Amino acid sequence: MNTLQALIFDVDGTLAETERDGHRIAFNQAFADAGQDWHWDMPTYGRLLAITGGKERLLAYWKEVDPQAARGPDAAALIAELHRRKTAHYVRLVADGGIALRPGVRRLLLEARDAGLRLAIATTTTPDNVEALLRATLGANGMAMFACIGAGDAVPRKKPDPGIYTWVLERLRLDPQQCLAFEDSANGLRAALGAGLPTVITTGSYTAGEAFPGALALLDGLGEPQAPASGHVGRLAWTGCVDLATLQDWIGAV
Repeated sequence: MNTLQALIFDVDGTLAETERDGHRIAFNQAFADAGQDWHWDMPTYGRLLAITGGKERLLAYWKEVDPQAARGPDAAALIAELHRRKTAHYVRLVADGGIALRPGVRRLLLEARDAGLRLAIATTTTPDNVEALLRATLGANGMAMFACIGAGDAVPRKKPDPGIYTWVLERLRLDPQQCLAFEDSANGLRAALGAGLPTVITTGSYTAGEAFPGALALLDGLGEPQAPASGHVGRLAWTGCVDLATLQDWIGAV
């Protein structure tokens, strides 16, 4: 039976509902700052989430609304400036307490840490965004809870490419079978499975309708004692709180 050595978490949508409550708002604030007449409502942003990476998302949208300008000589510089402004707005929003961890996340992180498991992050969001969220929700020592943080441009290709997970596994010096990944999106699941990682999906506000073939478990969250999560483990319905004993049972059955 495989024994868990590490838990590897995606950030946006997995640790917190950052896409809905943070990134979309910050993008729109950056557009206003720059005098751009762009505005991403929730359906538009939900559609754009099929593209991983903030700068990549900006460029894809620009190509939709003005493909000629998106190919211009100053396009890369404008994308970089918009993304810089957006990150600043996001960090400020998080620092002001505008985003909370999803139910069950803090409980599981602390349980894993206290049990001696290693914690890691594998995300396409920027390191500044990760640090802002961890400090705001877990305190000054939030970053130190994680043995490895793979973020932003640590690898050249974004999810669904498995590169960020491979990068994290190499630094943890662990085999995929010794770890468990947590994701909320189909792109994230493809990336984790591509690196050989068994993966628990906790769907969020933008991803509940996606398909997740190959997931170890498909849930609506991690759950708390007063508000259990529900979903499926394999083909079996499941309800409860995801804890280390539960995860070890699931991983042992793989």
